[in-house]
Amino acid sequence: MSKILIGADVGGTKSAVAVSQDGKIVGRAEGPGAAVRPGRALASASTITEVVRRALSDAGRLIGDVLVVGAAGAGRPTERDELRTALRNENIVSQVIVTTDIEIALAAAFQHGPGIVVSAGTGSVAVGRDQKGKQYRIGGYGWQMGDEGSGYAIGRASLGAVSRAADGRSPPTALSERLLKATRSADFDALIRWAAGASPAEVAALAPHVLEVAADGDPLAQGIADYAARELSQLAICLLPKMDISPPIPVAITGGLLTEEQALRRALLTKLREEPAFQPTEIPIDAVAGALLLAAAADR
Repeated sequence: MSKILIGADVGGTKSAVAVSQDGKIVGRAEGPGAAVRPGRALASASTITEVVRRALSDAGRLIGDVLVVGAAGAGRPTERDELRTALRNENIVSQVIVTTDIEIALAAAFQHGPGIVVSAGTGSVAVGRDQKGKQYRIGGYGWQMGDEGSGYAIGRASLGAVSRAADGRSPPTALSERLLKATRSADFDALIRWAAGASPAEVAALAPHVLEVAADGDPLAQGIADYAARELSQLAICLLPKMDISPPIPVAITGGLLTEEQALRRALLTKLREEPAFQPTEIPIDAVAGALLLAAAADR
């Protein structure tokens, strides 16, 4: 019988899993985010396992042969090893491979060829692969140290804009009313309490609201969105001196903030086109397909 391959794209706010057999997708499932945090691999593994089991059930299977998990926060060997061990103990698959979410996006965009992928979801990061197959990484340091242009950065900036507007330190903004609704806060004091206890993922969940307000013409929201696009483009630009690669360099973008319907995607593509060495592609990336590609390679 042909092998059952499983690919998982695990971010901070969403996890997506697909099951394939004979090169065809036979099962899919989505669930909550399960980004890896230091010392919390068991929690991530539990969430990933639940989504994998639902995808296997959709395919009419109980276990698989090869599972490739591309997870946010799995950039260090320690976190990768902890998550791999925890997933093996779940007994849902014979072989487990853990890598980063940006790694599977790179595989989905360019297979084994050269190029750059910029990703923006809860966090942000860029990874490039040159003509010799060597990989380079920029950003991805988490919400405390980086993640510029990410959902968290946009959400955090919007909270700052609302607080300054409340004090009269900046002009009034439509973000004030929108964030009250988004967080179900009765008033500004309630929003303060919400922000004090909000997780990075909850702050990042404000980003789509900010981008919608920006699209409606609010100057402060537009400024936040423009700054995010500029920061994300810089991730790719700063990879250029590190890579042994000749132009034109293909650049793909992915992540929950850069889907086809998001204005931030268009703004980022515009800024990337301003760099003569880049050849941005508008083709959407299915990171789960990249995970399945790596699973197929591991099974050979």
